[in-house]
Amino acid sequence: MVRTLVGGLLGGFAIFITGFIFWGTPLSALALSRTDEQASANLQAAMAQALTPTGTGVYVIPDPATAQGTILYGKGPVAQIFYNEGGFPVMDSGALIGGLILALVVGVLIAFALRFALADFASRARASILFALAAVLWLHIGQAVFNHAPWGYILYLAFSDFVALALAGLIAAKLMETKAEATAAADAGTLH
Repeated sequence: MVRTLVGGLLGGFAIFITGFIFWGTPLSALALSRTDEQASANLQAAMAQALTPTGTGVYVIPDPATAQGTILYGKGPVAQIFYNEGGFPVMDSGALIGGLILALVVGVLIAFALRFALADFASRARASILFALAAVLWLHIGQAVFNHAPWGYILYLAFSDFVALALAGLIAAKLMETKAEATAAADAGTLH
């Protein structure tokens, strides 16, 4: 049980570090579109004027809930905006601490799922990779399929999360492997 917990915590730490590598370094520029400073200022002012009265939330622009909105939506351009009416630091330490705790919890959940469901490293490794792939296909690629989200961003997001989740599972699976399992796996791979 201790190996499972340690594997889960190390796997969770791997999730956090992987997220930092993909999203906290210049690599994130591969996924994000940019606009110039004036266009950014204009969009920020327009959001403040149009969205602040209704508050923080996720907005579909134009809103297809009305007949006119449906027509405008069909013509484009369209956007889904994750709007926060208050600012926050680009590198928010509170979000980083919360993110680390979340990553550790996810890592431990992955480790316990592997421990209770499967008995050997090879099975745990296969399950880790397949479940990571299934998760990102449904949760991320589904956004591009169903909501026409930008493929470049979605593929980058899916790849970063696949790497993080697969690493967490593989680390946990390896750390909970016993010497008897490792010896049996080595013997099974030896041709006589």
